[in-house]
Amino acid sequence: MASAPTPPGAPPKPTWDPREPVRPWLRPTIRIRLTLLYGGMFLIAGILLLSIIYLFTAQVLNVTIADLPFKLVRGEVQPTTSWCRLPGSVTGEEFNDAVTSCLQHQKDMALDDLLRRSLFALLGLSIIAFAFGYAMAGRVLSPLGRITRTARRVAGSDLSRRIELDGPDDELKELADTFDEMLERLERAFTAQQRFVANASHELRTPLAINRTLLEVHLSDPGAPVELQQLGKTLLATNERSEQLVEGLLLLARSDNQIVERKPVDLAEVASRAIDQVHAEAEALGVEIRGERESAVVQGNGVLLERIALNLVQNAVRYNVPEGGWVEVSTETAQGQAVLVVSNTGPMVPAYEIDNLFEPFRRLRQERTGSDKGVGLGLSIARSVARAHGGRIIAEPREGGGLVMRVTLPT
Repeated sequence: MASAPTPPGAPPKPTWDPREPVRPWLRPTIRIRLTLLYGGMFLIAGILLLSIIYLFTAQVLNVTIADLPFKLVRGEVQPTTSWCRLPGSVTGEEFNDAVTSCLQHQKDMALDDLLRRSLFALLGLSIIAFAFGYAMAGRVLSPLGRITRTARRVAGSDLSRRIELDGPDDELKELADTFDEMLERLERAFTAQQRFVANASHELRTPLAINRTLLEVHLSDPGAPVELQQLGKTLLATNERSEQLVEGLLLLARSDNQIVERKPVDLAEVASRAIDQVHAEAEALGVEIRGERESAVVQGNGVLLERIALNLVQNAVRYNVPEGGWVEVSTETAQGQAVLVVSNTGPMVPAYEIDNLFEPFRRLRQERTGSDKGVGLGLSIARSVARAHGGRIIAEPREGGGLVMRVTLPT
């Protein structure tokens, strides 16, 4: 059976089989390459240092032979330097001792000069060796930098990125090929998820919209019995609740991914729009909405950020005290981050129940359909949207009752 053709633009397949035994001596592995590289560098540095010392030694010897500390003039020995003293009339043994002393002093001076030059040569070679080693290490590790950059782009939900590393079949290429194959599988999985969300959106919204239309048509009939009208209103409210649940689930599924297209969004404007939408409900419940909103611009999706503010303000209004309640909404910029704070009066909230509030279909001391105030997805959606923007949301019990919701987003 012929193998399926590779689609255009697909990443290269790994050239190794994990089931096969590893034969490091038959492949140009990183260990062998680094061994040859650094071994060769040490060998070259040793040869250069030996050659330089040999040249310096030869030069010193030539100078030593050419510049003797004494000379013969008409059968007499005369010193040529200030540090070589030869007595005038001495015996042969005394003369030999004096000449030996002069030659020993000259040898010490030559060794000192050789040591000084060798140290300068070693310093120069060390600088060259460090620079060359840094360059070679960067060249060897450049594939890791490429893998890291690709991983960072993938972290921004750009799953179409591939490393496509070229070069010898070593451990780094194995890592890059395996990473490409993993990205290909992830991209297929996320594409299938997005396709499922789109199909589910259509399949779920259509029958609910049809049901709402039919119910509204029957309710518009003035001759319908009172019992039928009451049943229709109940079914219409249930249908509306189902629509809200579907919209919340779809929004929650979409907001779990990172935001690719970002635009400047002012949290103060977002919070003001959310307050305008909840203002009528707050007046009906006798809840006062207050607070100062300073400009706090972030990069993100305005619709999703408005959903955060709307969900938080709606929860703060609905879960409040019966009389004299208030909701405070404020925005500011602190330490390079935009902050949205929504606090309210309300029932006492135990600290150990805070985390449960962010779970889908969970409410304080109630679960799933235990309340008619919402579908139990508001805080879950808010947390997912905040994470998709690289931020976070924290809830804290307020002294005296209620909650303080703090949303922090990078600017």
